[in-house]
Amino acid sequence: MNQTTPPNESSLATAVVIGRAGSKGLPRKHVRLVGGVPMIARSVGHALASRRVGRVLCSTDGEAIASAAAAGGAEVLLRPAVLASDHATVDAGVRHAIETSGDDSEVVVILYGSIPIRPDDLIDRAVERLVDTGADSVQSYSPVGKHHPFWTCRVGDDGRVAAWQENDVFRRQDLPPAFIPDGGVIAVRRDSLFQVDPEHPHAFLGRDRRGVLNEAGAVIDVDDEIDLLVAEAILERRMRTEASSTRVGAGS
Repeated sequence: MNQTTPPNESSLATAVVIGRAGSKGLPRKHVRLVGGVPMIARSVGHALASRRVGRVLCSTDGEAIASAAAAGGAEVLLRPAVLASDHATVDAGVRHAIETSGDDSEVVVILYGSIPIRPDDLIDRAVERLVDTGADSVQSYSPVGKHHPFWTCRVGDDGRVAAWQENDVFRRQDLPPAFIPDGGVIAVRRDSLFQVDPEHPHAFLGRDRRGVLNEAGAVIDVDDEIDLLVAEAILERRMRTEASSTRVGAGS
């Protein structure tokens, strides 16, 4: 839960957890149980646990998602149909939630409801970097690992293979560092969030975009059954480790 007295009242952000009902890769994924908890509620819980978040909203078009998010402690804002299609943008849904709720926070944290696992301190790190640097937005990134762009190829209709980018790197340890947005968190200033440019869908991130880094596997974004199994396995291992530590502590 949030601390009663946050480190800096002026730096408190509003978190918007987003979860659309029409998932095709994994139907009803936002209300699937992960470690016995609806997936959307895990992101709500992450926001509530953050020292830098003072209010938690949930933007959704699904009744089951709304119920799970509300039970987890979020204020629910139901989206209109125009913001519930496959073509609706993330930032449009977040802007609707901020405007409809009457929120006036200067910092907004965007959390995907399909991410049941993220580092405990991730939200705070992102907000702190945003505030400390004066950037327009901060996203979290993870290393690409063996799926490095140097080893990405094009395969033609005739099966002919060509390197995506010519290079002579054959050992993984010689690859230059490369990172990809992992979806764990986006912290954005209100002014940037409300910059709308149809020709530049990421305009809401502003010009000064910063990042915070996670270790590989620290964020699990659930898109399919395999991702769900991975998330379940990680949470099960955590629960076993915590139970073991409790037994050891009780016996000392």
